[in-house]
Amino acid sequence: MALGDGLSARLAELEARFPDMRGRIAAIAEGATLRAVEEAVSLTPPNTFGDGEQRGVNMISGEMAEHWETDSQTVPIQSEGALVTTLANDKQYASYVNDGHRMDKHFVPGLYIGDDGLLSRNLDGSGGLMVGTRTTYVKGLHITDKAIDKYDETVRSELEKLMREMEQ
Repeated sequence: MALGDGLSARLAELEARFPDMRGRIAAIAEGATLRAVEEAVSLTPPNTFGDGEQRGVNMISGEMAEHWETDSQTVPIQSEGALVTTLANDKQYASYVNDGHRMDKHFVPGLYIGDDGLLSRNLDGSGGLMVGTRTTYVKGLHITDKAIDKYDETVRSELEKLMREMEQ
């Protein structure tokens, strides 16, 4: 018996013992993707950091955090023999927040520092600030890497539970 035959026989045995195996694995993938989306949302500005200060210039609306939920595909789709889910955010600036970016010195009309110390905008466009004078590079938050780590941790934990069930 060839190795492929042995694996096929084992898979057939497992499918006979656990007819809902594919459904369980799909549920694990969906649950893990939901945990990854939750992690991405929690790491996306505006949020508070260790010093208690709130951060998130130009992201005060929370739109980027909302887009993790609307743009991600959490229900697995069968594609070429694999179950596929997607963690995504289609906000134009999402990659800059995730990966970091250079900050060239430039004038932003209507931008001001409020009494609370946060950057805000005048809707009438009056005034403005020169930005990029002290900070030449903004570090990325690596949100997707941390969310993928959460996905992997969740899948590993759930598969271990499934394996223990199968051993009984």
